[in-house]
Amino acid sequence: MDQWTKIAHILQMLPPDSVQSLYPPNTFPIEARYYAAEWIDNQRWEDYSLDRPEMENNARELLNITRMELQKIANQLNVVEKMKLLHVTNNMCNYSSNALQFAVLVRDILRKERELINSADPSNVSIQTPEYNSTGTSFLEAKVHELMSLRQATHSQQEELNWEKQNLDTLEKQIRQGDQSKVKTANICKQHTMKLEFEIDQLITRRARCMEECVNSLQTCQMDYLRNLEEWKFAQHKSFVGFPFNDNLLPLQTWSEQLLWVIETLRGELTLIATPLPTCQLQLEKLLQSLFDNSLIVEKQPPQVIKTQSKFSTAVRCLLGEKVVPGKPVVIKAQVINELQAKNLGNMPSEIVAELINNQSILEKNPGNKTTCATFRNMSVKKIKRADRKGSESVTEEKFAILFSTEILYNGCSTPYMIQMISLPVVITVHGSQDSNALATILWDCAFARPERVPFAVPDYVSWREMCKTLNYKFISEVNTSHNLDKFNQHFLAQKIFDKPEFNGDFGEMMVSWAQFNKEVLPGRAFTFWQWFEGVTELSKRHLSPYWNDGLIFGFIGKHHLHMILNDSPTGTFLLRFSDSEIGGITIAYVSAGVGGQKIQNIQPFCKKDLEIRNLADRIGDIAEISYLYPNISKFEAFGKYITGLPLRPPDGYLPATLQTKVVA
Repeated sequence: MDQWTKIAHILQMLPPDSVQSLYPPNTFPIEARYYAAEWIDNQRWEDYSLDRPEMENNARELLNITRMELQKIANQLNVVEKMKLLHVTNNMCNYSSNALQFAVLVRDILRKERELINSADPSNVSIQTPEYNSTGTSFLEAKVHELMSLRQATHSQQEELNWEKQNLDTLEKQIRQGDQSKVKTANICKQHTMKLEFEIDQLITRRARCMEECVNSLQTCQMDYLRNLEEWKFAQHKSFVGFPFNDNLLPLQTWSEQLLWVIETLRGELTLIATPLPTCQLQLEKLLQSLFDNSLIVEKQPPQVIKTQSKFSTAVRCLLGEKVVPGKPVVIKAQVINELQAKNLGNMPSEIVAELINNQSILEKNPGNKTTCATFRNMSVKKIKRADRKGSESVTEEKFAILFSTEILYNGCSTPYMIQMISLPVVITVHGSQDSNALATILWDCAFARPERVPFAVPDYVSWREMCKTLNYKFISEVNTSHNLDKFNQHFLAQKIFDKPEFNGDFGEMMVSWAQFNKEVLPGRAFTFWQWFEGVTELSKRHLSPYWNDGLIFGFIGKHHLHMILNDSPTGTFLLRFSDSEIGGITIAYVSAGVGGQKIQNIQPFCKKDLEIRNLADRIGDIAEISYLYPNISKFEAFGKYITGLPLRPPDGYLPATLQTKVVA
C-alpha cells in the first residue's frame, strides 16, 4: 500500500484546520497531493535539504516536472477541477528562483504524513523515512559541507578585501593630491586590508587542510562501502545453498551514489583551491576509478547449472544508478569464460570458450524503483569448448563464469571507464543426466569458498560441522520448510558419509573430502552420498513437504537406531524414513507380529513415480498392517487431512475405480 492510500484514511478523521495546516492552500494544497499522489510518492524528496545548495538545479528540474505532471492531469479533469489545478501550478512558479525551498516543503509534508501514519499504526515499518546516512557517510558529508563553507567564506573575504583595496587606492590618491584629512582613514583602511589578507591566508590554509581531511575520510568510507559490497556478494554466493540472504541493494546503491557525489564535489572544490594538492588529486582519481570498477553487480545470477541450447536469463545492475548520465546508450556484453580466464581478468579474453546467444543488453533506467539495470532475457549457450581435464576430473567439475563488460563515459572524464564483472561459477552440461553431479560441484563451491578467493578455488576438505550445516540449509530451503534436520538425522548422515554405522561419538571436527561427497560411491551402492541426499531432497520437495512440516516423517535414520526405538512398540506401530538403498525413496518401517514374536519390517520404498500415482497419505491409509505412527498416534489422526478418499463417480456413467496399496507377505 502506497503512502497516499494510508494517509488518505487518516485525513478523514482529522479536523479541517489540521488538514489545511498539513497542505498549505497557497503553496501545496491537498488537490496537488491527491491528483499527483503516485508520482509524488515515487520521487526522492529526502535528497533535498536547504544545507545542500548544490541541489538547486536538480530541485528546479523536479519543480518543472511536477508542474508538467499536474498540468497533464488537469487537462483530463472537468473544467472546475481543471481551473483549480492550473491555479496551483501557476502558484508554483513563485518558487522558480528558489526551487530547493519547494522540494524541502514537499519533503516536510511527506515526513509529517509518515509521522501521522506511524502514530496511527506503529506496525507500518515499511513507510519509515529512508535512512540514507545510515551507511556512515554523515561525517563525510559534514566535512564536505565544511569545506564548501570555507570556500564561501574565502570568497566573501576576498570580495571585501578587493573593496577595501579599491577604497585605499582612492584615499592614497586623494592624499597625494594634498588632502591630508584622509591620512587617518587611509591608515585604518590599510590595517583592515592587512587583517583581511591574513584571514584569507588562514582560510586558504584551513581549506587545504580540510580538503586533505575530506579525501582521507572519503577513502575510509569507500573502503567500508567496498567491504560491505563484498559481504553482499559473498552472502549472495552462499544463498544458493539456502543460507539467509537479504538481496536489497538499495542501501548500497544509495551509499555508492553518495560517494560519487562527494568525489565530484571534492574534484570541483580542488580546482578552486590556490594551494596545489597533487596527492589529493591523485587519490580522488583513484577513488573514482575504484568506484566505477565496482559499480556493476550481477543482481540476478544466471542458473548455476546451464544446459546447452536452453534459454536462461540474468540481470546486471549499475550501483551508481541515476548519477551516471552517459551521452549514448551503455551496452553491456556477456561472454563465457573458463577458470583460467577468470583468474586473469583485466584484459578482454582472446579465446572464445563458448558461443553465447543474445549476449548484449542496454543499461536502462527504471524511474519507478530508481534502478539502472541491463536484463538478458533469452541467453543460450550454443556450444562449449572444454579445457584439458586433470586426472579423474569429470566435465561436471569444470567451472565457468559469465563475464559482463562495458564502457561508461562519465562527465568530466576524457576517456571512458572499462568495467568488468563476473557471475558466480556455473557448470555447463549437455544432458539432464549430468545435473546432479553439476549441482554437487556448485554446492561445494557456494558453501565452502572463502571470501576474496582466487577464482574458483575451494578447499579439498571441510569439517563435518560445516558440511552438516550446509546440508541442513540446503534441505530446508529446497523443501521450503522451517523444520530442520534434527540431531538424529544429522548423526545418521555423518555415519553414512564416513561409513561408520556403529560410531556414536561426535563427528563435528572430522574432515569430509570432495571425493567422499561426490566422487566415491557409497559402500554396496551404485551412487555417491550427494546423489543419494539430493534424491531425497528432490522427493521431499515434490511430494513430502506437508508431511515433513507436520513432523510426520522421521527422515534420516539408520537401521540400528530404528530397531532401538521400535523394539518395544506394539504391533502396527510404524515410522517413515528415507530409503538408504535407493535414490529418492521413502519407506515405511513397522512392527509386525510373527511366529517367533514381533519383528521390524520395511516396506519397499515409494519413489517419485509411485507418489505421482497415489499420494503417501492414501497409501498409508490403504495398508492394513500399520495402525499407529510412532510413538502412538492413530494413522488417521496423523494423516487424515491428506487422505483424498474415494474418487467421484465419472459423469459418463462409468463406475469409479481406484488403486490401493497392499503389502505382500
